[in-house]
Amino acid sequence: MKPLSIVILAAGLGSRMKSELPKPLHKIGGKPMLEHVLQSARTLNPTKLVVVFGHRGEALKEAFSDADDITWAEQKTFEGTGDAMRYALPYCVPESNVLVLYGDTPLINPNTLTELVGKLESTDLAWLTATMENPFGYGRIIRDHNDHMISIIEEKDANATEKAICEINTGIFATTFTFLYNALPKLTNQNQQNEYYLTDIAGIAVDESINIETISEDPERIRGVNDRIQLAELEAYYQREKAKELMRNGITLDKPETLTIKGTVQNGFDCHIEANVVLEGHIVLGKNVHIGTGCVLTDVVIGDNTEIKPYTVMIGASVGKNASVGPFARIREKSQIMDETRIGNFVETKNTHLGHGSKASHLTYLGDAEIGEHVNVGAGVITCNYDGVNKFKTTINNGAFIGSNSSLVAPVSIGVDATVAAGTVVAKDVADHALALNTIEAKRISDWERPAKKKS
Repeated sequence: MKPLSIVILAAGLGSRMKSELPKPLHKIGGKPMLEHVLQSARTLNPTKLVVVFGHRGEALKEAFSDADDITWAEQKTFEGTGDAMRYALPYCVPESNVLVLYGDTPLINPNTLTELVGKLESTDLAWLTATMENPFGYGRIIRDHNDHMISIIEEKDANATEKAICEINTGIFATTFTFLYNALPKLTNQNQQNEYYLTDIAGIAVDESINIETISEDPERIRGVNDRIQLAELEAYYQREKAKELMRNGITLDKPETLTIKGTVQNGFDCHIEANVVLEGHIVLGKNVHIGTGCVLTDVVIGDNTEIKPYTVMIGASVGKNASVGPFARIREKSQIMDETRIGNFVETKNTHLGHGSKASHLTYLGDAEIGEHVNVGAGVITCNYDGVNKFKTTINNGAFIGSNSSLVAPVSIGVDATVAAGTVVAKDVADHALALNTIEAKRISDWERPAKKKS
């Protein structure tokens, strides 16, 4: 099998985006468009992966500084895609097959790319096309009377007859290094844009009696992005397809069109997601998980039969089986909420372990805490974990009861089956089975008259 060089053209200015961010770094599904393209390219195991950069190129390189498999080729002149390829070709493997992709066409199907490269077993050039009801803006595929592809005409160079053609050029093609090496010097800029069109190699191939093999793709998969309207349209398509995947995998979606996915989802059977939910990063759902309206979940693991109630925000956390979280809860990084627990409304946790059967039902902050099993944390409880410089740990042992509006000043430990009375400030450890309470009694004044508003 011949080695494979993949070239991704990503040097365009993207002026219509009206942005200081390089166009390939604008996101679809929470990831830069270029990252989507790289992900598809890597499935083909290329020998060489070349990205052509130009405008704002340093920002592009910085965004992928950890990707050691990328060879960066700088385009120093900007005279079209043919010009860009001249900068990329020296980095390609001689005698390899060459696949050309684009940094602003993020949703290309890897299986289609594999099929396209496979066509080079019988020819030197294979082209990806698509058929659109409204092909405006795209180059058209020109075929002869035998239905063989013979050239591509750009929209700005096409006459009325050619503009009526609905088969369009995706710009994506596979060829051999040798043919590409010989064809590039033959490109000219005799067109409306005075640019060197890489697509003109199709005509060169025909002149050399090379048959151009073609594959047709779903037009939604090959759409490029030139402005923020097209970005939004592509995002909508991406989300629709991701929602379909989840439903095929056994998740009920109340409003599929309102779900936003910015990562991957792994799920058991019979999960249920209500409207306006956002799933980011890597999400793992057990069986029969219910996620309420308006939840935002990022990098979380949720156990079987657990309910995440509406408008809960979770990030970098895990919840066990048969638990309930929310509504309006915030579960932050390194929180471990164990089986059969309850987190209620307006409760926030951070770097906290909440043991089996424990509950914090409302209006509570639990930060840097180790909480045992069957602990009851009352409303308004705070673990005071930060002294302005350092953070400290609070330990609440099994069976403890923490009364409402108590403040636990860390570092502090509450013993097994200990009780903290409501409104108590605890700055020292509480022994097992002990009661901690503040001894200041409330002052009572008889016959108190409330202040009255003065009449104007």
